[in-house]
Amino acid sequence: MRYSTFGQTGFKVSALGFGAMNLPGVPLEQARETLNYALDHGINYIDTAAGYRNSEEIIGESISHRRDEYFLATKTNKRSYAEAKEEIERSLVRLKTDVIDLLQIHYVNYVSEYKAAMQNEGAYEAALEMQAKGKVRHIGITGHRPELLAKWISKGQFAQVLFHLNLAQPFSLDELIPMATKMGMGKVAMKPLSGGFIQPVEKALRYPYSQNVDVIISGMISVDEVKQNLAAFELEVGDAERVELENLATELGSHNCRRCNYCSCPIGVTIPDIMISSQIRNTFGLLPKGDGFYERQKGNIMSCADYEPCKERPLCEEKCPYHLPMRKVVMESASYFGA
Repeated sequence: MRYSTFGQTGFKVSALGFGAMNLPGVPLEQARETLNYALDHGINYIDTAAGYRNSEEIIGESISHRRDEYFLATKTNKRSYAEAKEEIERSLVRLKTDVIDLLQIHYVNYVSEYKAAMQNEGAYEAALEMQAKGKVRHIGITGHRPELLAKWISKGQFAQVLFHLNLAQPFSLDELIPMATKMGMGKVAMKPLSGGFIQPVEKALRYPYSQNVDVIISGMISVDEVKQNLAAFELEVGDAERVELENLATELGSHNCRRCNYCSCPIGVTIPDIMISSQIRNTFGLLPKGDGFYERQKGNIMSCADYEPCKERPLCEEKCPYHLPMRKVVMESASYFGA
């Protein structure tokens, strides 16, 4: 597996990072075994967040005794100074550590959120204070709007940026990754399977591995999943494979949805998941998690065409910054059920 210097932090990070968001869904002993197996086999970047249920506590309980073996990244989605400072202090306790290597201002998708976090008495001020106290080493930002993130990181206030990059969401290649590279930042790609939709799994993992990023965060909950992920990172991506993967990303990303979540649906259709999975569903079929998603969404999807307030102009499309034909794609997805 490849290791690279993480931006200007000086830390050598593994290309495969451990995403701990789903660990709260498995027994503690399974989570403990999985985390320790990952460390034993060279994964040294651990990603969590204060908002991931008790993920931080699981990490603290399972591997805090090996703290010098991994780069620890967590996040706060608070926007005010007081709330962010309180959350960072709580994260330190939960993670059983004296210092967080990377504290990220989390899930910043709106200009108003960015301004709130960066203003006086904002979350960024709390992060800077904790950094000055030696409780936080580096500060980063995460979000789902690559063109906005590219603008925000150009100001030089962050050491790292976290973004989507997978076969169905290649959009960070356009502006964000080049800007992060120019700024000498750590570049972390998340959701290589787009939350459990993309297959074949090995191709899905190798696509972001073929790009100019330092770490690919993959959510893992078992030793078998760690083994599967590690196998995909054993060999570097050659030129022919890179071209194949990039052509596939062009096809699977033609839906153009960034998962910015501006489009809240009044009847509960999870529009970004349907948009992003639309091409994958037609080309490769879905992973079991994706099949389960469509079964749970069946009633909502089948109701879309008959929802009266959206008859003239869909409410979701009015909110979309990319002007995507979401209602059309949602209704087309009904064919999944043989409708």
